[in-house]
Amino acid sequence: MALTKKQAVALLIADDPRLIAGLLRQADAARKKFMGDAVHVRGVIEFSSYCRRNCLYCGLRCANRHLRRYRMSSGEIYAAARHAVALGIKTVVLQSGEDSRYGGKEFCLLLERIKKLGLAITLSMGELAYRRYNELKSAGADRYLLRFETSDPALYAHLRPGCRLKERLRCLGWLDKLGYQVGSGAMVGLPGQTAGSIADDVFLFKELNLDMVGIGPFIPHPHTPLAKAAGGSLELALKTVALTRIATKNTHIPATTAVGTIDSQGRQKALRCGANILMPNLTPAKYQKLYEIYPDKICIAADAVDATRRILASLGRSIADGYGHSLKRK
Repeated sequence: MALTKKQAVALLIADDPRLIAGLLRQADAARKKFMGDAVHVRGVIEFSSYCRRNCLYCGLRCANRHLRRYRMSSGEIYAAARHAVALGIKTVVLQSGEDSRYGGKEFCLLLERIKKLGLAITLSMGELAYRRYNELKSAGADRYLLRFETSDPALYAHLRPGCRLKERLRCLGWLDKLGYQVGSGAMVGLPGQTAGSIADDVFLFKELNLDMVGIGPFIPHPHTPLAKAAGGSLELALKTVALTRIATKNTHIPATTAVGTIDSQGRQKALRCGANILMPNLTPAKYQKLYEIYPDKICIAADAVDATRRILASLGRSIADGYGHSLKRK
């Protein structure tokens, strides 16, 4: 029987340990059925902390004057991608704030060079023009991650001043039309968010037929307007991961850095309730602490693959072969 919104809301607000445990077991069984036991590893390279947006929850917001900003050169980004190859990682995720310095001809040439290394390329650079998405795809980008964070239009507009949810969804539609493997995601525990709106997030993931979905708890940053807000809980994040796995079946779902930041076993717990991806940080060490979307973000870089293997060995899981391309090609 298909999951209903009423059932999803009931599970999100449930406090019965047996009911919660049952949900997580069901999601883990779905993960095993549709995705198998192998875990895909994708190396993240955070290449710029500049951002034109002023989101209330994000440490990279343009109004944050306490953050020391940086931009990586094409040479530095390429060197980080080569490091991924040396580690045996087959996908790099090039991530930044919405920084207009990137995305042009020089960046496209860089993607072409990285593609020749034999890597799959995921981009996460925010909202761009259709023409720009097309150019990046032609240069070698395989996937694009564009999280909407909340499917509640009013809450979205409040949290992201000057932005509208329908514009975000239009960009996701463009990416799909251009043939990208499309990822999105949401934060849970945001101020003003309800269990009903989180359930709506899950069903929007399903409706969009997304190839990838990232879910993490809201973690307040001290230099944002939401500094004093309560953060999202690990339990709520894990329930949302579980519901997303059950609803979307064969979507790729990472055990996000955010769940590992609020709980030392957070990523392991996410992998036990539906997640099937780990994303070690391959950003050069001198920049890692500067990409502060939230405080105290965990990083595993120097021994990225060894650390990943240790996490998976504790779960009886292994690193997947291959690129981990979408199982949902439309």
